[in-house]
Amino acid sequence: MASIILIACLAILGLIIAIALFLAGGYLWWRHKRSQLQFIEPNEDEESSSYSLRAAQDILESGNPPSKPQVPVAQAITNPLQNNINRKLNGFLNLRTPLIGSGTAATPAKSNTSTGATANDGTSKDGANKSISMTDMYLDSTDPSENVGQIHFSLEYDFQNTTLILKVLQGKELPAKDLSGTSDPYVRVTLLPDKKHRLETKIKRRTLNPRWNETFYFEGFPIQKLQSRVLHLHVFDYDRFSRDDSIGEVFLPLCQVDFAGKQSFWKALKPPAKDKCGELLSSLCYHPSNSILTLTLIKARNLKAKDINGKSDPYVKVWLQFGDKRVEKRKTPIFTCTLNPVFNESFSFNVPWEKIRECSLDVMVMDFDNIGRNELIGRILLAGKNGSGASETKHWQDMISKPKQTVVQWHRLKPE
Repeated sequence: MASIILIACLAILGLIIAIALFLAGGYLWWRHKRSQLQFIEPNEDEESSSYSLRAAQDILESGNPPSKPQVPVAQAITNPLQNNINRKLNGFLNLRTPLIGSGTAATPAKSNTSTGATANDGTSKDGANKSISMTDMYLDSTDPSENVGQIHFSLEYDFQNTTLILKVLQGKELPAKDLSGTSDPYVRVTLLPDKKHRLETKIKRRTLNPRWNETFYFEGFPIQKLQSRVLHLHVFDYDRFSRDDSIGEVFLPLCQVDFAGKQSFWKALKPPAKDKCGELLSSLCYHPSNSILTLTLIKARNLKAKDINGKSDPYVKVWLQFGDKRVEKRKTPIFTCTLNPVFNESFSFNVPWEKIRECSLDVMVMDFDNIGRNELIGRILLAGKNGSGASETKHWQDMISKPKQTVVQWHRLKPE
């Protein structure tokens, strides 16, 4: 009798373990599928904005106010979601977000016709200015600190359907992220500054030279609207049981792309920053006529956390130097509990033209502490000869070669 009871207990225990393994496997499969397919949920604002664009177009063409079509309740609930799912499955992303900083959404829609070029001259100028600011925010002109591979892709624009066509073709010489000496790479695609809507390629298993050959369509983008966007391609290594590893990324401001024909690109991937000090966006301008050197500290991003709460209290301290001699010091206000401060502070220094190549600016991002000594988060040295890096030296040289012009550039902060 005891042996029968023991056998029964073991059988029940085995059944429980089998059910637990089955449920765990189902959960992991569900997470895997969810990571590969993220639905873009419809919302009322998007539908109403698209109707407004269509209504404005109807009025221009016919002169009569349009009537909003009546849609059955069941169809109104199911169709937008089904359309979004199908669009995602086929690599389509239909975004109707307005041009950055524009007052209405109707302006980009009107630019869809070739006859609206004269009426939209002001919009084009605004778009060019926005493109410059977007380029400054996302473009990193520094050389990669290490080789993490390359990515091959092409861009094409369908003027008739106002659609951007992106083809992610292949990767080359990617680093190994798995113990097997290979990686499972895929590409995440976004059109910055919109980070909410993103697309992903399929995962290529056990390869360092993947061939994706996938096409993505970004619908509803007039050419003026594209001028304010930055294409972001981020290559990841897929991990089943942990967070996906970042391999490298590429930022391409679309204002730099000639859409007259199909363009093909080979771009070196930039590795994720390892020092984790953060980055600083600054501008330099020099006026030889009055010998004024102006440094503008615009903003910082992803600063290193120095406090227990996972934040910092950053401020920037700037020293004007002639050789090794410190001459003049300036400081920004302190920004509490943030890793992404917006400074918007300008400092002007009197530097004669004959000494502009000899001086430098020591820029230190500090963390303020009420008790104890303030800590250094990161620093850069802007100089014409011995800057803290190639990016800092080039920034100074660009300032000298372009007098009276403001030169804006991102810099990665150095720990020391």
